[in-house]
Amino acid sequence: MGALYQLAVLGSPTESQVAELEDFVRTAVGMFALRLGHEVGWEICPEEFHPEQQRSSAAVFFGGQNPALANVASLLRRGIPLLPVASDISRIEAEIPQMLRPLNCLSYAASGSQRVATALLECAGLLPRQRRVFVSYRRGEAREAALQLFDALSERLFDVFLDTHGIAPAEDFQTMLWHRLCDSDVLLMLDTPGYFDSRWTSAEFGRALAKGISVLRVGWPDATPSARTATASRAELLHDEVDGATGRLAHEAVERICLQLEEVRSQSHAVRSVNLVSNLRNAVEKIGGEVVGVGINKAVYIKLPDGRRVVVYPIVGVPTSTTLHEASTNSPDQAVAVVYDHVGLHPRWLGHLDWLGQHIRSARWVKVSEAGWHFADWEV
Repeated sequence: MGALYQLAVLGSPTESQVAELEDFVRTAVGMFALRLGHEVGWEICPEEFHPEQQRSSAAVFFGGQNPALANVASLLRRGIPLLPVASDISRIEAEIPQMLRPLNCLSYAASGSQRVATALLECAGLLPRQRRVFVSYRRGEAREAALQLFDALSERLFDVFLDTHGIAPAEDFQTMLWHRLCDSDVLLMLDTPGYFDSRWTSAEFGRALAKGISVLRVGWPDATPSARTATASRAELLHDEVDGATGRLAHEAVERICLQLEEVRSQSHAVRSVNLVSNLRNAVEKIGGEVVGVGINKAVYIKLPDGRRVVVYPIVGVPTSTTLHEASTNSPDQAVAVVYDHVGLHPRWLGHLDWLGQHIRSARWVKVSEAGWHFADWEV
């Protein structure tokens, strides 16, 4: 079997940039039980990059003085995602070829190899394009720090949910809060001394675990870790990193938290994807079917007990009409299902999904908890 995903490094990267990027990419794809150079193709400065038409692919282009263009023009015509990287944001015109300048460019000085690796994997569909984080905190203890992290993470293109910013007036506050939690990649827990004294922050933490969402615990210096946080990733604050007068965090601490959150996000998505596929596999095998294999765009191919085949797209987070559209177009002329976890989603959103399912028959919604039930009596 050839590579399911094809990635390339183009342009004029330095040896250290290639080495750092490769380390981050190998670690990230390993979380999905994929191997760099095997299931995930990896080409360094090829004369030309020719990914297969039926494979998800992407390339990063490092700018420089007269960088080798390879077949960039052809890749642009084919719609292959290309990620331009300049040494600094002020060097884009000097380092990035004219044909790539219309694309959003990353600054290596500002972003570093980890962000470049994450963006490359997002382009190839290995990580979701949305970067969502849910900030869980007690207003009376960590409000300023929460606002500070909201700004810092927003600058890094995260979609940050903060209770004071993310819910419209007259909306059902608690129902929408749970909906947004379900669509988040990571719960950023600001663990102040009274965190678990609140019913709501305690519930946010517990429901994140119930959904398989990874938790990054930011521990205040005077907060004793609860045994409940044993499985959470940890970022401990020192006494001199929290301003006692303002409650704000030191710049170095904010940078450290943002960097660690990037890593935890990748882990979280991998774990949730694996759990969803595992639940699907168990449901299909219980009714006498089998999972035949996994293909591009994370499609799972299943064989029903009567021999019919269905292409299943497991979706982490909140599915949308775009999810249904992409599943249909990725597998035309085949029986297609989109499997998702409905627990915690807003009732109005679930009604919207039901309505879509009734009017669009090219792909079917299936709740993962009811997968066996539906596939046992599958109708095209």
